[in-house]
Amino acid sequence: MSSLFRSEEMCLVQLFFQTESAHNCISELGHLGLVQFKDLNPGVAAFQRRFVKEVKKCEEMERILSKKSTFEKLEQELREINRNHAALRQNLIELMDIDSLLRMTEDFFEEAESLLTYSEPPSEDSVFIAGVIKQERFPAFEKVLWRLFHGNFVLRHTEMQATEELQARGAVKKDVFIIFVQGDHVREKIRKVCEGFRASLYSCPKTLYERKQMSNSVMTQMEDLRMILRRTEEYRAGVLTRAAEHVQEWGSKVKKMKAIYYTLNLCNIDITQKLIVAEIWCPVSDLTLVQSALIKGSEQSGSSVTPVLNRIQTQQTPPTFNRTNTFTEGFQAIIDAYGVGTYLEINPAPYTIVTFPFLFAVMFGDCGHGLVMTLFAVWVISQAESLRKWKNEVLNDVVIGGRYIILLMGMFSIYTGLIYNDCFSKSFNIFGSSWCVRPMFHAHGNETLHEYHHLQLNPFVPGVYSGDPYVFGIDPVWNIASNKLSFLNSFKMKMSVILGVSHMLFGVALSLVNFVHFRKFQDIFLQFVPQLIFMLSLFGYLIFLILYKWCITLRSETAPSILLLFINMMLFDYQSEHVLLYRGQKGVQIFLVLTAVLMVPVLLLVKPFLIYRTRMKTRHQVGEKDHFICFLLQVSMGDIFVYQAIHTIEFCLGCISNTTSYLRLWALSLAHAELSEVLWRMVLQVGLKISSGMGSLMLVVLFAAFAVLTVTVLLIMEGLSAFLHALRLHWVEFQNKFYEGSGYKFTPLSFDSLLKTQQ
Repeated sequence: MSSLFRSEEMCLVQLFFQTESAHNCISELGHLGLVQFKDLNPGVAAFQRRFVKEVKKCEEMERILSKKSTFEKLEQELREINRNHAALRQNLIELMDIDSLLRMTEDFFEEAESLLTYSEPPSEDSVFIAGVIKQERFPAFEKVLWRLFHGNFVLRHTEMQATEELQARGAVKKDVFIIFVQGDHVREKIRKVCEGFRASLYSCPKTLYERKQMSNSVMTQMEDLRMILRRTEEYRAGVLTRAAEHVQEWGSKVKKMKAIYYTLNLCNIDITQKLIVAEIWCPVSDLTLVQSALIKGSEQSGSSVTPVLNRIQTQQTPPTFNRTNTFTEGFQAIIDAYGVGTYLEINPAPYTIVTFPFLFAVMFGDCGHGLVMTLFAVWVISQAESLRKWKNEVLNDVVIGGRYIILLMGMFSIYTGLIYNDCFSKSFNIFGSSWCVRPMFHAHGNETLHEYHHLQLNPFVPGVYSGDPYVFGIDPVWNIASNKLSFLNSFKMKMSVILGVSHMLFGVALSLVNFVHFRKFQDIFLQFVPQLIFMLSLFGYLIFLILYKWCITLRSETAPSILLLFINMMLFDYQSEHVLLYRGQKGVQIFLVLTAVLMVPVLLLVKPFLIYRTRMKTRHQVGEKDHFICFLLQVSMGDIFVYQAIHTIEFCLGCISNTTSYLRLWALSLAHAELSEVLWRMVLQVGLKISSGMGSLMLVVLFAAFAVLTVTVLLIMEGLSAFLHALRLHWVEFQNKFYEGSGYKFTPLSFDSLLKTQQ
């Protein structure tokens, strides 16, 4: 239980284990996740090359390295499959081009033959060239032909119709062309032009019978190639599927091996080259588990030497380790974001589990909104494992990581919403009311409230207030009172001051726990006691005034203002027309202000003078011969005085600014309540008042708008605002009273954390 309220006690341990058992020993420590290795070889990054032969002797390393041949065979097989698949695909595309050319050139032949017949009789040396060219290159191709041959040829082309198969395979747009020329020398020139434009030329028979035979042959070859391609793709998919079944396992092993080699770089080796030396930080309570893990790793390697653990003394500051679970890790993350706690310093996380959602709920107090938030958190908790598969950073870190924070914020909001008697800006009337408003209207001749539009609650009207407080929370009759806002303003503002001062006093009290634990008894009397007296004399008395005024009966027109009383108390302004709350108030207030003022020089001077006195004694003991040490003592004393002055000014002024900072509880609470009421009156209430034939449809539309605005504005935006303000109140106003946060985090070798982070 003590580790929950402060960081765990750590120790530095020296380890000795055989080289051949290094892999298994470190592997077991990685599975344990409770050991942080120190770097004994700074700047050395080739430890694995020095000891890889010895490490290979372990069975686990042999199994991992045997995967290398498997990976190489798999890679070679996939390369060959892809190479063959690409060649078959290219052959299929060529056959499809030939098929398109054969099917689309019949009209070309008929037109070309008719043109040749009418223009001049065909000669025996008339030939033609057929091919396929990319559509984007055809205009330039045609221009070159016309410039070279000046129209002594017949060129016809058309766009190749891309089939679904070609589109699926990502084929580019192409044109089919046929060129009729005379003479072989001209044909050779055209062939060279075609080669320059990377046009694919295909032999096309002259007779119709031969073209049909060729088309049938091409179709047969295409069907064979399609079948072979399907078989190739199925085989490749099977190879990849079988490999995918082991990818996660292989990846985990590689990551573990990389982490083990990195850890080996932090170790050292003795002069015999047989033993590895390591130094680790680990919790004192887990030393037995660490030793058991090392013995287990040594036995798995067949080592004849049992690993040795020696706990060593050190002047180094150990890392800070706060043990968490699924519920507390979110709250610990909030604390660590401010700063990792100093070693063995009190941990604010257990108290934050209660105070953080409560202060959030004070600003977000609405039991309806709190219920929605609670149900959402319950759903996230139940679906956490499936939601993690989405691998969204915001979803994983914020929503899933903070699911229990959201749950408590929702539950506390339900509680404060019941205290405020506020549910979607409406009140509950469960226990009746302590007010009877009918006597207030008999004086005006009114029998009912419907004829009187303004209800001003006044407890001094006879028979209106029963004198008994409402059972729980705020009386529902205030929801229809015209002075509701002024009443809630006064109530929530004073409540914010009470909560804020109590929260800060609790932080000052926690500093006493740190002083006692670290045996800083001087700071108890020179820092804790003066700070406590200073706060109680001023702000503790302010709480007393608020509570005392609540407990007595006063008329609103004659009741003194708490704010003016406190200001006059600080200014020693006691004029005859000022109304006081009780007898002897002037003397009590003067005594409290003088007491608070006297605490300032105690905080400012006493501690530095005591340190100065101790330093002077040390200086006389050292003697005047060691001038360097005397100079250091003088310099450090100036720093101490400056530091103490800054600390004192920061505390005294901070008490005022921090107290006013807690008024954000009042401001955000009223803002949330007013936004909720505006949303009710301007959206949903409008739909409820519609009585026409389209009223039902309009009600559905307005209710949908009400729900969307409630979620986006009141739950998300207002919730985020209240969350950030609660975060600030804990970091600045609460934790600075006792929490230094100047440590460094314990980062153990943990395979679970490593795999979780990299996934």
